[in-house]
Amino acid sequence: MEPKTIQNIDYAIRSTWMNITKMFNQSASKHESSMVMGYTLLSIDPKRGTPSTSLGPKMGIEPTSLSRTLSKLEEKKLITRTPNPMDKRGVIIKLTEEGLILRDISKSQVLYFYSELEKHITVEESETFYKVLDKINELTNQLTIQNKNFAQHEKTH
Repeated sequence: MEPKTIQNIDYAIRSTWMNITKMFNQSASKHESSMVMGYTLLSIDPKRGTPSTSLGPKMGIEPTSLSRTLSKLEEKKLITRTPNPMDKRGVIIKLTEEGLILRDISKSQVLYFYSELEKHITVEESETFYKVLDKINELTNQLTIQNKNFAQHEKTH
């Protein structure tokens, strides 16, 4: 087997994520859902609900995508939106009974995947994986800042 090169790391991350997405979407489609919908249900506190303003940052998705997903979940009667008693401008997203059921199904699928990973990946491999991801995240954050500084420098010269 040919060794992996550092130049292909972005491809490896992207293709792995695409495979994970495909796997979860196949499972979710059996329940007329999607991975994003399941992930959203998992991000909502099942007892108290979650303010809509904290869902986007918690999930790492753009407001327009979140809005579209919440609308689909509301159409399917999986969530309700109620005024936030602490901030009248805000909304609390709460799970309906059907939403709680689909949340539990989503949770069981994620936990099953994790248990399968644990059967095939050693603790040492997992620790190394997360160390590498942390380094990639640090580097991309640094380069993002550098690119902003570079772009500002270009504008002034």
